[in-house]
Amino acid sequence: MKRFLSVREDVAADLAAGRPVVALESTVIAHGLPRPLNLETAREMEKAVREAGATPATIGILCGKLIVGLSPEQIAFLSEADNVAKVSRADLAAVLASGRPGATTVAGTMIAAHLAGIRVFATGGIGGVHRGGETSMDVSADLTELTRTPVAVVCAGAKAILDLPRTLEVLETLGVPVAGYGTNEFPAFYSRESGLNLMHRVDSPEEAARLMEIQFDRVGMAEDAGEGMKTGIVFANPVPVESALPHEEIESFINIALASAEASRIQGKSITPFLLQELARLSGGRTLQANRALLTANAKLAGQIAVAYTGRHSLD
Repeated sequence: MKRFLSVREDVAADLAAGRPVVALESTVIAHGLPRPLNLETAREMEKAVREAGATPATIGILCGKLIVGLSPEQIAFLSEADNVAKVSRADLAAVLASGRPGATTVAGTMIAAHLAGIRVFATGGIGGVHRGGETSMDVSADLTELTRTPVAVVCAGAKAILDLPRTLEVLETLGVPVAGYGTNEFPAFYSRESGLNLMHRVDSPEEAARLMEIQFDRVGMAEDAGEGMKTGIVFANPVPVESALPHEEIESFINIALASAEASRIQGKSITPFLLQELARLSGGRTLQANRALLTANAKLAGQIAVAYTGRHSLD
């Protein structure tokens, strides 16, 4: 896969020099937010990473290459194009072979970040077990990717439209550490509260970096002595207070949106964009505002964690 990897020159230089780099996904640009908010938010996220002292590397697929560090023009293209594939692990080879433009999901971005040597990734919310997943078996590949790819994912928990208790249970079963950032409760994306307690918590970028160091670098539990564990880490960062929506209100909107999706027989990869659009409509746009706020906040925190993590390594 590395022969299909194209790392932007300044990103490659920073990685080689041990400077902090943060991966950013592109599905939120192509599929997650409406135009022109998608492009504005992508720019805000990159700016937040830079202001934290790290280099942003937005990841996507163009012309048969997995690009780590999309240019501003390439990001703009993905924000405007209509035929952009949504690329998870199962889609990666096929989209590269086709030459079709692709936007990477959490799983797809983790793969590219790991290939490039990036340890920290910021997104909105991870995928998980869909509501009704106990019968439909609709479970996001993000969860299994976290079991095999050692990248720290900074997010606002899992997307609120999912079955959050089952998602958290599956992460625990798969051995993926989930640490609340400044919270003991698993965030519910648009809401700061979910009623689901977490076993682990960090309260600073330095504490997060220490957890990463032990998980990725210092625990001799892998095939090679001294190498870290193979699983990723979820840092669950609650949506900023000023943009948060009440959990009960969001749940009522989700139930209405799910009923609409069922009536329209919307399934598979189309379900998440449809539900997000419905929530935006039902909330009068407040979910979009919360989404933008949490994406930028996660990018900022990821930058701070990346700085702290590379700083620890520079002291070794």
